[in-house]
Amino acid sequence: MCENSRVRSAAGMFAGLMAVGVVSFAPPAAAEPPPSSECNYPDCTPGIAPHIVLGSYCDNSTYYAFGVTDWGRLVFCGSPRRYEPRWFRSPEMHGVKNEGDICPAQDGEVAQAPDGLFLTCVARDGASRWERGDL
Repeated sequence: MCENSRVRSAAGMFAGLMAVGVVSFAPPAAAEPPPSSECNYPDCTPGIAPHIVLGSYCDNSTYYAFGVTDWGRLVFCGSPRRYEPRWFRSPEMHGVKNEGDICPAQDGEVAQAPDGLFLTCVARDGASRWERGDL
C-alpha cells in the first residue's frame, strides 16, 4: 500500500469517527423542556396598550388596564377617588395571575387575570391575595 493511500485511509477513518462522535454527543430533541406557560412579567402579558401618554384620560380601569408609554414606562388606567380614569405609573407588575391566589411579599403590586381583569395584591387577615384592582 502506498503512503498516499494510507493518509487518505486514515483521514477517511478520522472523518468517520468525528461524524459518529458529533452525532452521539448531540442532545436528543425530546430532552428540551417544554415552554413555560407561566407569565410573571409585563412582556408576556396580553393586551398591554402601546403609545400611552402618562396622565391622559383612559376608558377602562377594570379590564386590560395596562399600557406602555413610547419611552417604555408601564402604566395602568386608574380612577382615584372615583374621578375620571387616567393613566398612572404602574407599581411592579407580575404578569398574569388568578384572582384569589396568594401573593406573598407583593402587597400593593399589580397583575392581570387571564380574562384581562386588573388585579392588586392585598394583605388581609394575615394573608396576601390577588384581588380586583378597580374597587
